[in-house]
Amino acid sequence: MNRLTKMTTKEIIIASTIHLIIPLTGLFRFIRLKRQMEREDIQARPTIELFIIFVTYGGVILVLLTGLFWYWSGMASLGTFYLIFGAPIAMGIIAYRHRHTRKISKYHKWTYILGLAYFFVLLALFLISFLLKD
Repeated sequence: MNRLTKMTTKEIIIASTIHLIIPLTGLFRFIRLKRQMEREDIQARPTIELFIIFVTYGGVILVLLTGLFWYWSGMASLGTFYLIFGAPIAMGIIAYRHRHTRKISKYHKWTYILGLAYFFVLLALFLISFLLKD
């Protein structure tokens, strides 16, 4: 029998939340933030950088929730691979590029802070996974 035919209501809710509701919520929040920057007429908007930040931190949330409440998959492994090897490079570039622009607006400032903070988040995740390993 197929795994989908045996799913309980609880499993359907968990799967829908992790793989549909959380990513859509992040996308809608990003679109709302982008529109807010346009309304405030922010110069040199960090739109692409904020999108990468949303994707990266959203990926952290998805991998954590998948590991805690769902079944590990190839997609979760690919996400983890990005978070360990790709995201530090992307977030480092974002933080470096915005080290001088952080005084332009609160969006630039938070782009810089969140770019730097990822390294501490990654370190914390490694420490937690080390402490919780069986």
